[in-house]
Amino acid sequence: MSRIVVGTASWTDKTLIASKRFYPPKCTTAEARLRYYATQFPMVEVDSSYYAMPSPENSAMWVERTPDDFIFNIKAFRLFTGHQTAPSALPPDIAQALGPLPKKHVYYKDMPGELLDELWLRYRDAIAPLRDAGKLAAVHFQFAPWVAFHPKNLAHIEECLRRLDGYRLAVEFRNKTWFDGSRAVRTLDFERERGLVNVIVDEPNTTAHSIPSVWEVTVPALAIVRLHGRNHATWNIKSSAASERFNYDYDDAELEQFARKISDLPADLTQVVFNNNYEDQGQRNARTLTRMLASGTSAE
Repeated sequence: MSRIVVGTASWTDKTLIASKRFYPPKCTTAEARLRYYATQFPMVEVDSSYYAMPSPENSAMWVERTPDDFIFNIKAFRLFTGHQTAPSALPPDIAQALGPLPKKHVYYKDMPGELLDELWLRYRDAIAPLRDAGKLAAVHFQFAPWVAFHPKNLAHIEECLRRLDGYRLAVEFRNKTWFDGSRAVRTLDFERERGLVNVIVDEPNTTAHSIPSVWEVTVPALAIVRLHGRNHATWNIKSSAASERFNYDYDDAELEQFARKISDLPADLTQVVFNNNYEDQGQRNARTLTRMLASGTSAE
């Protein structure tokens, strides 16, 4: 029987904590917040691992602070997904070994092979406690907007698979070329043949840096629906903070539409991740959708 779990992207956003509308007053530590979050939702996406390399110590603490059946998705480190990366985001010894840079950012293609090998090894070690505890559903690769459908990028995705052999990888694109015309079939076939989870997104679809909602399951064991909101005004603004970019409150009619589509997905496990992370929007929307799914999509 298929299972649907609903949660949010991160549990520590600054505006969420500042709003004081989700966490009880006494939840003032990282431990208390995760323990409380895990009483409200059955899954969460780790966002911090995109901005900096995760650590095995944190993964072990997340395991200890959540129930046995609680599950995580964890985002891939930004360098692995084609994003520009400041040396300060790298482990200090890696940054030191890299030496002075001609530009303020480094990209994957700029990294010496031995340093990449070390980064991948450390990333695997860091997330292993989650996998070993049976709490890691997928490693989420959200590729940069300029990562287009191209042989070199297909090859890079295959490299990511090799580097994380034994882990389930989920792929989210931010470039429309992946689903333009006949490329949509080729992209989905590529994912199916390699066991990559197609991340179904809801997002503003008005620029080249966005993709349509492609309601296709490429791995029968797992479907992921990721809801970014529909704030067209801030979607492509580089200077906006994440909380501003994804500032969108889904209404009941929109959530009912999602509930119907999500219920029809042919996957053993379907995860729904709200990434509209301004204040408590994601948590409120997640609770509403959970009620709708339980009651047959009827709003209360």
